[in-house]
Amino acid sequence: MKKMHKRLFSLALAILMALPLAGCGHGTSSSGTPGTDTSAPPKDGAVSGTLEIQYFVGGYGSDWWEWLVEAFEDEYPEVEVVVNAGSDINETMTTRWISENPPDLVYLDGPSVSETTFVEDGQLLDLTDWYQNLTMEDGSLLKDNFLVDPSNYGGKVYALPIIYDNRCVWYDAAEFASRGWMVPSDFDSWISVMKQIKSETGVSPLGSTGVYPSVFMKGVMYPAFADAGGKDFLMSVIDGEEGAWSSPECLSVMKKLQEIVDAGLVDPNFAGETHTESQMSFLNHKNYFVATGFWLPNEMKGSIPDGFEFGMIPTPMNDTGKPACTIPDIKSVGIAQGAKNPAAAKAFLAFMFSPESAVKMAEMAGTSLNLKNIDYSGSSSVPSYLLTATEMLADASRCEIISIDHAMSTDLQNPIGDVINLLLMGEIDAEEFCRQAEDIAEFYRSNK
Repeated sequence: MKKMHKRLFSLALAILMALPLAGCGHGTSSSGTPGTDTSAPPKDGAVSGTLEIQYFVGGYGSDWWEWLVEAFEDEYPEVEVVVNAGSDINETMTTRWISENPPDLVYLDGPSVSETTFVEDGQLLDLTDWYQNLTMEDGSLLKDNFLVDPSNYGGKVYALPIIYDNRCVWYDAAEFASRGWMVPSDFDSWISVMKQIKSETGVSPLGSTGVYPSVFMKGVMYPAFADAGGKDFLMSVIDGEEGAWSSPECLSVMKKLQEIVDAGLVDPNFAGETHTESQMSFLNHKNYFVATGFWLPNEMKGSIPDGFEFGMIPTPMNDTGKPACTIPDIKSVGIAQGAKNPAAAKAFLAFMFSPESAVKMAEMAGTSLNLKNIDYSGSSSVPSYLLTATEMLADASRCEIISIDHAMSTDLQNPIGDVINLLLMGEIDAEEFCRQAEDIAEFYRSNK
């Protein structure tokens, strides 16, 4: 707790000074009214009282969450769900977590949130034993139906993975077809077609967001690290292990990125753009490639030009003749260690996993629930890009799916992100990136 207090103290002061403006934000804010204390569930198994939840509203929107809350209250009429939601909810709720007055349940997503950091700070309830016996409607165990298993922290589970996404590279398939541009399948063909695009259009084709460099790290660098050294190496980088960021494998990846930078293929406006601004640049052909998740079409649905056709490929940082690696981007839900109504929180968390919930998520959020064998055939509202992406990810000749054990801590991710921006701006080379990143990892290890 002391570590968390120190990390967030400055942010908390800023938030407290800005509280009069909080009512202008998106979403619904709760009054923080305590719920019924059901730390020991009622003997008859009933679930009741107030359940307070926190969820970030980003590219997936809030429609699925709103449907879920309504469906849960119909199923559990003795529970009142109090919602804290919005694009800035993680920041506005910071003081609640610091003061040990958290909501009962939290969706672990957003640019400033890492499940690993919550675990490191002792903020989440240990779910290891509880979730083992959860069952699906057909009687099978939930754990046997996960596409990707929960993050593992020394044999402990603190959150369940609800959203299955992938950070891949998007392009305008209609534009590529009309101009006769080759869709890349490996690094050599990617850099070749990017050079062709720049020559023919004058546009530097690789876009990203400098405001949130973790998007580039997860969408481009994670797959490249897996390509270079497999899952074990990728996890050593994520964990900041000694020597990982200065290793030959890391340097080989960064030299590929330096080659892209040196060729002038990175959108020069990336550094000042948020992720939505970089996505808007992509839609308007101010760049031609972005590496991001399934949320892109849903988040930008009001801004998609006529004739634009979303195409997606696994990030082509792989060497010729090898399938590209892709890293599932999992969003999890946890229960606060200090939850006032853990019984209702557990009921809600279990309720999230069902075939109906999966179809609704695909229709409303444009992404996949973390469950196997979901039948979308009965719905005409599941977006075509999601079906195409699902088919692509199942093709082992095109991509190798490598699941990580857990996310990178924000204490490591954020400073590494600053150095990524320096590399992409051409201010440092690959060797200097590795030196600085290794120093950051050493500081992270010494302050865990």
